[in-house]
Amino acid sequence: MIGVDYHPSFQHIAFLMEETGEYSERRLNHSDGEAEKFYRDLQQRGIRVRVGMEATGYARWFERLLAALGMELWIDDPAEIKTKRVKKQKTDRRDALLLLRLLRENNFPRIWVPSSENCDRQLL
Repeated sequence: MIGVDYHPSFQHIAFLMEETGEYSERRLNHSDGEAEKFYRDLQQRGIRVRVGMEATGYARWFERLLAALGMELWIDDPAEIKTKRVKKQKTDRRDALLLLRLLRENNFPRIWVPSSENCDRQLL
């Protein structure tokens, strides 16, 4: 499971490998391909992945990448997430950790998102 605090130029992630209990955090840049390489590596290793992130309008390439890699993407309702924050100070690290925690606790406020094909048709 990966909690992603997404920004147009980078993402801060907090991830947990359920099988091993391994936990880590990272910042992944988009422009140099670091983020794409990270997710492709997980796919090549045969790791089943669920990504949780807040709804944003700048992540279409990322959504398509995860779909192409066969990874599950859950997008949340930002208003609902705001109510789940314990501390009101918002940081990239805290946001990623919160999303990961909600995924782990099966308490992620998921919203419906159209498939890539439907989204492309709507844009036309």
